[in-house]
Amino acid sequence: MSRYFPHPEYAEDQPLARTILTTHVETRAITTGAIIGAGMEAFRQMRKAPVPNTLEAPRSQVFFRAVGKSTLWTIGIVSAGLVGRMWGRDEVEWKDRSWRLLESKGQLETDDWSYGGMLAGLAATALLKRPAGWVATIGSVGIGSAMGVIGYMGWRYGLHGGKFPSSE
Repeated sequence: MSRYFPHPEYAEDQPLARTILTTHVETRAITTGAIIGAGMEAFRQMRKAPVPNTLEAPRSQVFFRAVGKSTLWTIGIVSAGLVGRMWGRDEVEWKDRSWRLLESKGQLETDDWSYGGMLAGLAATALLKRPAGWVATIGSVGIGSAMGVIGYMGWRYGLHGGKFPSSE
């Protein structure tokens, strides 16, 4: 999505600076919350003895619900952090930060992979036979985002050695 925001030649001319920076921060919050939640829930499930019970939700749905809760908490905490960090800042500081995000090839590529992963997570949830609920859907979208970022890291740093094609 970052590549679709307008990106002028100079930072002072950057429109939609607050929207761009907020979108970036919230997108990273989704990925971070999903990674934290997945790690915590995986550890919890490894320690839990399997008990066959037909009334319990499948472990995958329990997992995605836990990841969704972690993602929601992370979004809330990071949103408060963004407000605290940028409170009282001049408009030019918002413009400069958002302009630098759009100027970074690595950030644009990370966003592409992350949003692609989010769509894949949403599509996977839509294909489930049992309704997942909105919190589990957020967890699935978050896991998709994390998988997208991991895919990006493999693509850029594994296959391409972290280098971008020369633009000369």
